[in-house]
Amino acid sequence: MCKALGLPRSSYYYKEVEKTVDTELENAVIHEFYLSRQNYGTRKLKRQLSRSQNGHCRFRVSRRKIGEIMRKYSLVSKYTLKHRKKHKNDVNNDPIPNEIQRKFDDWKPLEVVVSDLTYLKCAGRWHYLCLLLDLHGRKIIGSAVGRHKDAKLVRTAFYGVQSDLRKVKIFHTDRGSEFKNQVIDEIIEAFGITRSLSAKGSPIDNAVA
Repeated sequence: MCKALGLPRSSYYYKEVEKTVDTELENAVIHEFYLSRQNYGTRKLKRQLSRSQNGHCRFRVSRRKIGEIMRKYSLVSKYTLKHRKKHKNDVNNDPIPNEIQRKFDDWKPLEVVVSDLTYLKCAGRWHYLCLLLDLHGRKIIGSAVGRHKDAKLVRTAFYGVQSDLRKVKIFHTDRGSEFKNQVIDEIIEAFGITRSLSAKGSPIDNAVA
């Protein structure tokens, strides 16, 4: 049966071993963590736990095990939080309203086109996929795949559209930076298309894409 299913025989004979909890070690990790005023990470906690007591090592434990205990009890070093890098916010904050208001049905052909990007792994490397979707019939009228999530990818998707872009009335997207730039603005202006944006932090506004 294992051979037919392509499974290793060991999976049939495997018996789950009941996990044991080292309460003394866990309590020691928690105690030393708060004794350090929540500053110690795994490295310093390992050093503290291995300190001699009456000539004997208190605990012989790896940093990995200490890390597991810290995650279990949500123990996060203040030092880690302090030095965590802040990521730039590339959200489009333009005061552009949501013209479609989650009404994804009953539109005429090319009246509303929505777009979004996603990523997929191909041949062991990550690529980005941009789609242009006509809400009439939910038909994909343009698409592009590339290594970078940027305006050039969106422009390439527009270049692949076989329909008359002058018929497009509204172009709706989320507030990603790839949709806020001169390249996209020139396309919108050239074909007289009205811009529409989802509300900030509201993926449901573009759920159809």
